Amino acid sequence: MKKASLKDIAQQAGVSTALVSYVLNGKEKETRVGEAIAQKIRLIAKELNYQPNHLAKSLRSGKTYTIGLIIADISNPFFANIARVVEDEAKKNGYTVIIGSCDEHAEKSWDLLNVLINRQVDGFIIVSCEGSESQVHYLKERNIPFVLLDRHFPEIQTDFVATNNYKASYDAGIHLIRSGYSKIGIMAYKSNMYHMEERVRGYKHALRDNHIEFDDSWLKEVHFENMESEVRTAIDEVLASGQRVEAMIFATYGLAINALKYINELRLQVPSDLAIVSFGQAEVFDLYYCPITYVRQPLEMLGKTSVEFLLKKLKNPEEGMKQILMEAKLIARESSKAKTAITAPPTPHDHS
Repeated sequence: MKKASLKDIAQQAGVSTALVSYVLNGKEKETRVGEAIAQKIRLIAKELNYQPNHLAKSLRSGKTYTIGLIIADISNPFFANIARVVEDEAKKNGYTVIIGSCDEHAEKSWDLLNVLINRQVDGFIIVSCEGSESQVHYLKERNIPFVLLDRHFPEIQTDFVATNNYKASYDAGIHLIRSGYSKIGIMAYKSNMYHMEERVRGYKHALRDNHIEFDDSWLKEVHFENMESEVRTAIDEVLASGQRVEAMIFATYGLAINALKYINELRLQVPSDLAIVSFGQAEVFDLYYCPITYVRQPLEMLGKTSVEFLLKKLKNPEEGMKQILMEAKLIARESSKAKTAITAPPTPHDHS
């Protein structure tokens, strides 16, 4: 089958090829093409299965209309969903997204970066991993447009779109305290990443502001690579310590899921044996016998804004630096129910 050209569409629609070009490049508003004609052109293009010649377009403009998206861990629903938002938003603006997952490894992230630079992507959206600061400096030095998503390095001046992790974690701590818990633990990754440090800091400040003395045994830090075994050890330690915790905040979805699997094996009841709040939303939290309280990050807005910031930079390289922290929302469910509601004795029946 012969490939359809702009000329073919123009002939069928009874208009000039220039007009077809305007419409298919989304410029009908600027060139004041009537909506009826624009729709007719799009319909014919669809029927003829018209495929734009990206190579010719990129040679003309010096752009490839592709964005490189590097995420930390594709198996985490948070990142999988954010990738979908970025892809949809980019597509609306005529860009294709090439996605790579670095599995929290700086080396893998560096390889992906090089492959995508060689592919001549126009810019990057990056969920940074630990030890990848040099990569950020590299992009800056070469004036390659990029936006950091979800995680950033406070000591490096860059465009970023992230969640206010300190406040999110602080709110989680306050919620548990108001629910009557005073021995509250947190499980996080052993990491120097700023977002993780902020989650621990927010939790500690929630305790401090409510005159609860933090106990070192309440903070459990595990390595991403050995998550499964280290989470089990951490739960054992938390339950065996003299200052046994009654509630636990999990700083990531992965930590929460691994912990819940083990809690089930131990036949512990949530929330009567251990109340739980987790970061990151996932369908799994609804399927658990006790719906899990979680911190909902503004996933949709994070993804959309990162694309918006990058496209502004691509249109205008002189665009000023943009940095934004978005608020997360605590969704309270059964897993962090008030202590009184769990331990209240049954009311005696009135026989009078």
